[in-house]
Amino acid sequence: MIASLKVEYSLRVLAQLARRHKPGTVVRIEDLAKAEAIPANYLVQLLNELREGELVASKRGKAGGYRLARNPSDISLQDVLAVVEPSLGKTKVTVKGASGPQVAALWREVSRRLEAELDKVTLAHLMRGGDGGDWEI
Repeated sequence: MIASLKVEYSLRVLAQLARRHKPGTVVRIEDLAKAEAIPANYLVQLLNELREGELVASKRGKAGGYRLARNPSDISLQDVLAVVEPSLGKTKVTVKGASGPQVAALWREVSRRLEAELDKVTLAHLMRGGDGGDWEI
């Protein structure tokens, strides 16, 4: 599976917000952009999308910035994908031909299982995950 740059950037900025997650604390866009090497102008658009998807909250003004809308353990990878790349992991197959119904049923089951696994992985897992595959989920 190839994740888009949008998914990667979303996970990186959400991981950064998860690391800094404290009640009442917000992080400025400039700090997020620098920490995660994401262009600030793109990050503004991405954070707006994450805010509309209720994954982050924002505070306006001089002391403004962004924070997670929920605890890191309450935001799953499936939640993130549903906001930034809803078609990833979804399947669309026809039921044409003699084997079409079986192929469609198989892909629906694969999608269901993938979604269930993505629901198990949270930002909290991402924060404590290994560096290249050492994952305890």
